[in-house]
Amino acid sequence: MKHLNKLSEEVIHENPWYAYKHDTYEKPNGEVGDYYYSDLRGMAIIVPVFPDGRLLLILQSRYLTDKESVEFPGGGLRDGQTAIEAAREELLEETGYVADEFIKVGEFQPANGYAKDTTHVFMAHVSEHREMNLDDTEEIEVLYRRPDEIDEMIRRNDIWDGQTMATWALVHHHFLHNDK
Repeated sequence: MKHLNKLSEEVIHENPWYAYKHDTYEKPNGEVGDYYYSDLRGMAIIVPVFPDGRLLLILQSRYLTDKESVEFPGGGLRDGQTAIEAAREELLEETGYVADEFIKVGEFQPANGYAKDTTHVFMAHVSEHREMNLDDTEEIEVLYRRPDEIDEMIRRNDIWDGQTMATWALVHHHFLHNDK
């Protein structure tokens, strides 16, 4: 399979969260094509696990859909921040919980046709609760669910966020044979 040859790259718009870019590239037939995409810094998503086997999710309102969304906690990486640093910060910020152990389960590209972005997935064994430190745009409710309840929530479309469902696809096998 032939890979496309990038000829040029320009930033059309940049803000604190992403850059919108335009590349030109050489098509297989030799013609020049245009490719427009978002370039993000990546994000970390955390699956918080309690000693009794329950998992933590958050409920928050999403502006673009004007709907409440059940998700695993997470957030974007800031300039120079590592994925594990973002995971620790987002877990505390959005839930008030701290974990002693973070295990990187994997990563994925959430929208590889129009966004250059990597989502880093961590499982975290929760050890302590502190105060939440939400951004001024966030209002979050913390939810506690068993793995079988998460499966059912996805089947009922109560969980409809794509990154949460992709994260669950990466981690759910850890909980399949757990009798808690």
